[in-house]
Amino acid sequence: MCGIAGICHINGPDGISLDTLKSMIGVLCHRGPDEAGIYIDDHVGLGHARLSIIDLSSGTQPIHNEDKTLWIVYNGEVFNYPELKQALLQKGHRFYTTSDTEVVLHLYEEQGPDCLNQLNGQFAIAIWDARKKELFLARDRVGIRPLYYTILGNTVIFASEIKSIFVNDRVTRKIDPVAMDQIFTFWTTLTPRTVFKDVYELPPGHYLKTSNGKVTVKKYWDIPLHRRTEQLDLTSEEICQQIQELLHDAVRIRLRADVPVGCYLSGGLDSSGVTTLVVRNFNSDVRTFGIRFEQEGFDEGEHQDRMVSFLGTDHTEIQATNDKIGASLPDCLWHCEKPLLRTAPIPLFLLSDVVHQSGYKVVLTGEGADEVFGGYNIFREAKVRRSWAKYPDSQSRAELIGQLYPYIFNNPRLKRTLQSFFARGLDKTDDPIFSHLIRWENTSRLKTFFSDQLSSEIGTYCGYEQVRQSLPKAYKQADNLSKAQYLEMTIFLSNYLLSSQGDRVAMAHSIEIRLPYLDPRVMDFMGRVPAKWKIMGLKEKHILKKSFQGILPDEIIKRSKHPYRAPIKQSLLNEKTAEYTQEMLSEKSLKRTGLFDTGKVAKLLRKLQTISSPSEIDNMALVGILSSQLIYHQFVESFPAKPAYSVSPNSVVDRRSGGPKSLN
Repeated sequence: MCGIAGICHINGPDGISLDTLKSMIGVLCHRGPDEAGIYIDDHVGLGHARLSIIDLSSGTQPIHNEDKTLWIVYNGEVFNYPELKQALLQKGHRFYTTSDTEVVLHLYEEQGPDCLNQLNGQFAIAIWDARKKELFLARDRVGIRPLYYTILGNTVIFASEIKSIFVNDRVTRKIDPVAMDQIFTFWTTLTPRTVFKDVYELPPGHYLKTSNGKVTVKKYWDIPLHRRTEQLDLTSEEICQQIQELLHDAVRIRLRADVPVGCYLSGGLDSSGVTTLVVRNFNSDVRTFGIRFEQEGFDEGEHQDRMVSFLGTDHTEIQATNDKIGASLPDCLWHCEKPLLRTAPIPLFLLSDVVHQSGYKVVLTGEGADEVFGGYNIFREAKVRRSWAKYPDSQSRAELIGQLYPYIFNNPRLKRTLQSFFARGLDKTDDPIFSHLIRWENTSRLKTFFSDQLSSEIGTYCGYEQVRQSLPKAYKQADNLSKAQYLEMTIFLSNYLLSSQGDRVAMAHSIEIRLPYLDPRVMDFMGRVPAKWKIMGLKEKHILKKSFQGILPDEIIKRSKHPYRAPIKQSLLNEKTAEYTQEMLSEKSLKRTGLFDTGKVAKLLRKLQTISSPSEIDNMALVGILSSQLIYHQFVESFPAKPAYSVSPNSVVDRRSGGPKSLN
């Protein structure tokens, strides 16, 4: 895995500073500490920071085609590259490396943007056509790898991370008010928007192309949505048989690497399934890594220990103490580059450091299974609430929710609160975002902490309406569960889970994550599976659990879902974090950023300091406000000068005609 960056003048030649490119790559060296390379001519500059995983000796980028008219810098892995390479060799293409990067380049030479449909992988690509003077940027289907850009007049500046774009002096650094509204509603921004004004994220499944002075962005793939008449007419046994074969191959090709590959193992169904497939079929000596918490309500250590004993893996775990979580928030945010409404990314940030220190660069993880196979409570909640709306006088309403949250329903007061919460909006079952609306509305309560200035700048913007307007035609004809899965995948999975809890915290310590459940073949197949097989009654992930019967312990398959979370108040309001928390949430700091109401924040802090168990909203408000303040401080107020990041590249291809010229 790597970091890429570049500058492209789309209306003819202009000066590009080699020093600027060096700084853009230098700030990404955590993504690629092994080597760096640059291509530069009068129109474009491409930079690359490499984490060597495939073709350790000859895969230095930028890489070119036979006549050096095409140049590529690439962040990612295409797991089916050996098969694609064979077809290209038969067509006469010649290779000078054994990397997957060169395969992508020749496939683009052969097919143009259509090549993306053949890539089974996770990637962010930048290709320069020196003959046509065209830049091509592309991102994988679900957004496992990041890619950002901004446009300044006739210049496109792009990079794997926003901080690399900010190295350019001409790029302004301002918080986008509408992005703040989105984050405090959906937990993340809606692509292409980022939290910074005029800096955009290339959406998953899209490519960008510059040609004849114009910039176009096009979608090449979307989350599968199928009518009921297009869904599979198979028994659950037949479905499981195909899923077993698909997952086996998804794991197999994701073990392709010239370095050792480990596994994250939490003790949950998803990571346990992936690790078991590895141990049973490919590598019985695989190294596993897991997280432990000091508080019982967050810890899955018992189940983790059971799986380690069952598989006999060489396991390493970290203790994510409250003190460590709180102390690491600023560093974690530097890599996430957006405010957070939870502390869950931080233990994963700490874990990736342990993996790096253990000498590993690659791990397989279980992310994506809940979205693809129907594992989240939000899917089951929507099913229950639709039943409530259909049978409003039913006496079994409470029992249905009680099946989802039995531990809450043991408390009469919380039982009434939960019943009241889920009874809201039952007259809106025809709303295309019905499944998620009450959750989003609940999160939106956090916006009461916004300052008058920020609220005024947001104005009449409505994020819900933006989501409704963005839905594809096929959405309307899909079943209700597929609709909920689509929303979860396009917003939460792509923009939060694979970013703040995925690539960004892993690559902070030069760790590449690989996700078998998000193999496009698995996603397409499960997109055709009827809803009744995904959630049977109120039992989530029926197909996945049935597929793992016989290879996983029954107690792992049958255990209740344990949502991954991390402590918030205990981590952010303790002796280790008091100093920076108090500074960032002080009246002076809050007035300087202008994002939040100083009086309401002060009241929140007083409340949190007097109660032992804050509500979910109060916890989210604390981390959301604090992380927003830190993001403002790190990227708007105190962003370091670019000479601090300059790197000496291992390879520079300089094709400029008139010598170095400065962009600035």
